[in-house]
Amino acid sequence: MPATELSDPSAAVEAAQKLQAALENASLHIVKSQAEFDEHTASGAESSLDLPITHSEGSRLADPRLVSLDLAAQLAFFRKLKASYREQKTKDQYVKIILSDDAPDISADDNEKLNAVNAKKKEEVQEAKRKLAETYDNIKTFAPMVEEDYNKAKSRIEEATKLAQQVLDAKLQLIRLRQTHPHPRLTINAANAQLDAQVAEMQKLDDTLQQVNESVDRVKVSVKDVAKEVERLRVERAEVEKQAKVAQSEVEDGRVVGLYDWFTASLKLHRQLFSLESFTAPSENELRLIYSLESPNPTASNRRLTITLLFVPNTRRLADAQVEGLDADVGDVVAAHVQANDVSGLVAALLARARTEL
Repeated sequence: MPATELSDPSAAVEAAQKLQAALENASLHIVKSQAEFDEHTASGAESSLDLPITHSEGSRLADPRLVSLDLAAQLAFFRKLKASYREQKTKDQYVKIILSDDAPDISADDNEKLNAVNAKKKEEVQEAKRKLAETYDNIKTFAPMVEEDYNKAKSRIEEATKLAQQVLDAKLQLIRLRQTHPHPRLTINAANAQLDAQVAEMQKLDDTLQQVNESVDRVKVSVKDVAKEVERLRVERAEVEKQAKVAQSEVEDGRVVGLYDWFTASLKLHRQLFSLESFTAPSENELRLIYSLESPNPTASNRRLTITLLFVPNTRRLADAQVEGLDADVGDVVAAHVQANDVSGLVAALLARARTEL
């Protein structure tokens, strides 16, 4: 199909319609010959050729094999009729010659001439028979091919008509879509680009939503921890207020409560600055310090560092120190500070070492 017909569907429709009209108006010899033959061989009707051939209910010839049988029967009948006619004609001529007063003079030359004429006529008959047989063979050979081509042309006409109707329906649907969706309309490339942008934006929003959900989870955990801490502080405050009331009733000096509050606030500030979680004295010469070091990674948990200080009894001299919560070996650091009796330096060095491991 030409490129113009591919680009313009209306041209293809017009070409199909022209082809259909041409086939409908064309005078096909096969159809015309079939109609004429049916008229000549119609059963029960007056026709110029009355042949005793078997017909079907549709006034058309029946099976071609039956036609061949009828033709063979007719040829046999004509041969018998021809032999009978020649015999009767010969008898008639013979009787006329005998009974005639002036008998014709028939010589051998006359017989030779008649034989020559008969031979020529026989050759013509044989040639006509050969051409007839050749024509018959050609008809048998080309008839299926012509019928096949005719069926193909007919099917293509039907297909072209169907396609033309589909093209018209598509045009009507396209017109309706254009009326429903006026300009500006998105092209396929623009729609794909917009879809890609929306997909990227949705992915970004999903990532943001995931981060927000993680932040919400962390905030929930923090709120739970803060709630626990608030509850603990509330209990601790109640206990401290109870102790303060008891101490205030027992102590006559009013400055004790202020000094106690100042000491408590200083101790709390010290704990926050140095991450001191708790301190206990299991014995007279032993002090246990527990530090809670906050990790810079929000998802990681805090590290607990436990330092146990052992002193020489009844003195302030450092005898030994035990450290729990560090991965590295700090024996040399402990030995150096024990030898120098530097408690604050030992604690600061251990805290610095623990923060470097976070």
